[in-house]
Amino acid sequence: MVESILLRLPRLEDGMSVFRLIEGCPPLDVNSSYCNLLQCSHFANTSVTAELDGDIVGFISGYAIHERANTLFVWQVAVSERARGIGLASRMLAHILARPQCNGFRYLETTITKENQASWALFRSFAKKQEADFESSVWMEKETHFAGQHDSETLVRIGPFNLHS
Repeated sequence: MVESILLRLPRLEDGMSVFRLIEGCPPLDVNSSYCNLLQCSHFANTSVTAELDGDIVGFISGYAIHERANTLFVWQVAVSERARGIGLASRMLAHILARPQCNGFRYLETTITKENQASWALFRSFAKKQEADFESSVWMEKETHFAGQHDSETLVRIGPFNLHS
């Protein structure tokens, strides 16, 4: 099945499908559909859509951190149940970083809640495959930053790596 999955730049028309995909991928935070439309258009070069038989089965949203142009921040990783267990998320991360327009990235950052074991496994495995350092530290505190409404988020930083040599 993995060979049948097309990885491509998101398009504005993908926004609602991405919204529905994320709705079906707890514990991911569901943002507004407008947010997903912006991710699929304004952040298309640093995001990826995975398509199987015309359906979106995976999506990663990311963006360059303005103050650190060598760092890709990965906002969300979503993979439908239909496409889990085949390494799609890792393949999507590598796909973004291999794009010519992303060749300046030497680091990847993301945030993960303590309980999201799937994300911890994905990013640890990705760092290992890239032979890159993996660092983590609490960044956004439940009480301080989320007024108790969201679990604390740990900042994960992977790199340096050079996928373009």
